[in-house]
Amino acid sequence: MGQNLYHKVFDRHCVAQLPSGQYQLFIGLHLIHEVTSPQAFAMVREQNLNVPFPELTFATVDHIIPTTGAGRQRPLQDPLAEEMLQHIEQNTADFGINFFSPEKGEQGVVHVVGPERGLTQPGMTIACGDSHTSTHGAFGTLAFGIGTSQVADVLATQTLAMAKLKVRRINFTGALQSGVYAKDVALAYINRLGVNGGVGYAYEFGGEVIERMTMEERMTVCNMSIEAGARAGMIAPDEITFEYVRGKQQAPTDMEDAIARWSQLPSDAGAVY
Repeated sequence: MGQNLYHKVFDRHCVAQLPSGQYQLFIGLHLIHEVTSPQAFAMVREQNLNVPFPELTFATVDHIIPTTGAGRQRPLQDPLAEEMLQHIEQNTADFGINFFSPEKGEQGVVHVVGPERGLTQPGMTIACGDSHTSTHGAFGTLAFGIGTSQVADVLATQTLAMAKLKVRRINFTGALQSGVYAKDVALAYINRLGVNGGVGYAYEFGGEVIERMTMEERMTVCNMSIEAGARAGMIAPDEITFEYVRGKQQAPTDMEDAIARWSQLPSDAGAVY
């Protein structure tokens, strides 16, 4: 039987199988923010560890940043928010990690800055200390949220110990009626399978409804997979995906070569679960 998309990406990033039966998975992109990273950096320091791949980690302030320019004047009006911002500024500087600075207007929602800058690319493994990291699966990535201690693991080793998930393929056929949107598609599969239906699974979405969606709509569908209990949601990359990534700041300069490599990743027709 052919492999599905999840196993193709997983196997390409597997470093080794551990005695526990879990697999050591290399993380191609690590996204961090101000809420779950301070404790993780403290763990790294307590064990006198370094960050061996700082170029693969990108940081942003997400949850505590004021929405107006005046509100972003330093120090921030909320003392706790200012403290959290100072921590991520210092930690990223100390370990040489890329930081999307509010001073330069670079900050943004952690699930948005990756796609907007071309950091999120098909075939990657992506981890972030936020449950809705599944959003990035819209690009054909294996993307999932992790806990604070796992954030420390990725900082220190660029890997995670994980068991393989089961995979459920969900096809949406036909066409959406007027007034029905991507969020409704997500609510439909959650309603059908239940809020715990995805526990132990990665969901892979397909069918002509998904194929006609924009990348923003696909991100919505994958974002909500966590609300169904799934660890990840994925959609096979296609020309819509490639066109979205093309020309972004961090996108590959040789897109044709990248597309040739990515084209090997979509699920085989026989691997539907």
